[in-house]
Amino acid sequence: MDEEYDVIVLGTGLKECILSGLLSVDGLKVLHMDRNDYYGGESSSLNLIQLWKRFRGSDKPPAHLGASRDYNVDMIPKFMMANGTLVRVLIHTDVTKYLSFKAVDGSYVYNKGKVHKVPATDMEALRSPLMGIFEKRRAGKFFIYVQNYDESNPKTHEGVDLTRVTTGQLIAKYGLDDNTIDFIGHAVALHRDDHYLDEPALDTVKRMKLYAESVARFQGGSPYIYPLYGLGELPQAFARLSAVYGGTYMLNKPECKVEFDGEGKVTGVTSEGETAKCKKVVCDPSYLPGKARKIGRVARAIAIMSHPIPNTNDSHSVQVILPQKQLGRKSDMYVFCCSYSHNVAPKGKFIAFVSAEAETDHPETELKPGINLLGPVDDIFFDIYDRYEPVNEPSLDNCFISTSYDATTHFESTVMDVLNMYTLITGKVLDLSVDLSGASAAEE
Repeated sequence: MDEEYDVIVLGTGLKECILSGLLSVDGLKVLHMDRNDYYGGESSSLNLIQLWKRFRGSDKPPAHLGASRDYNVDMIPKFMMANGTLVRVLIHTDVTKYLSFKAVDGSYVYNKGKVHKVPATDMEALRSPLMGIFEKRRAGKFFIYVQNYDESNPKTHEGVDLTRVTTGQLIAKYGLDDNTIDFIGHAVALHRDDHYLDEPALDTVKRMKLYAESVARFQGGSPYIYPLYGLGELPQAFARLSAVYGGTYMLNKPECKVEFDGEGKVTGVTSEGETAKCKKVVCDPSYLPGKARKIGRVARAIAIMSHPIPNTNDSHSVQVILPQKQLGRKSDMYVFCCSYSHNVAPKGKFIAFVSAEAETDHPETELKPGINLLGPVDDIFFDIYDRYEPVNEPSLDNCFISTSYDATTHFESTVMDVLNMYTLITGKVLDLSVDLSGASAAEE
């Protein structure tokens, strides 16, 4: 271990593993360590016995739930947009050869007490019970504008500069009602709250296009894909990738103390009395708590069920977004469900998650609107965890710290953090113009 590295990465959470892979592919010498004896950190994947240990303090789950090893319960479950940035990163690094994906059945939104499929095109909008007949026409026109919009072709802009016009102003031009704005903003563009209405519309239009293109890619009912056996496969795939490029992985390394010189710049990492020297450290906030601050908390419920979520067309995998306005909250609530069809549970079993940015200290009560959608559950666990963001200046100390995972059940915010960190570390912007057919395993 007494060697010098370009970068030492601490923690094998998803963000850290993706960065470790990207930096290794760039030819940097990377050492990757974790204090735990398993991959994934906060974003690990647990079998049934591990789940029971963590939330019930015993290692004897009830026998009727089936074999422990048949469960891969992701602690931070997130679906991937089929054409999204994460999939581009996976293809760019060629890590897709270690993973198999499968399309997600359904994408739904909660509206006035009911769950509806999210319409993603003008045709689906016409069939959707979310809108009345006149509203459907207005929404259809808006969808067509978005579908035809091309940033590099001014003819498609219809005289509107989307870098100047806010989303609220653009939507007003089409006369859409609050109900429609709600599902477009939160379930298609995937905004977490309503701040986007006062921001330039270009971001929202791009997000809507990404959603529609992702739905079209697999002709399924949703724009999302998910790895077979769950997200726990991702950190391990990146570990294999890193090894191919000469990176070194070490699990079960206690302490992992970051060392600094007199100027406060990082010099290396010490574990078990040995110090590995390095120029830069990449880590999650738990490894450098003095350089991070708490920014919020996520409340979550994890349920094991023997049926799909009701009113989702028997979807074996599904996301339901509950927009803040529908619940009188400050931010959205998310429901995620996956099952034996993605090999994350034994046959006939479904794993559902309800998550939200915590606004109270009582997850059981706060998450009720999402839990009420699940129907009967075999068992349910509740949890609250703190979210942190870095407060250090990386140019001064060479420490690059990721932000904790948020409550969203899709990957868009997570991967943006990774790309921003990549640029801070390397001074380059990652080129993600890749051939998207590289992740085509999902089509089976």
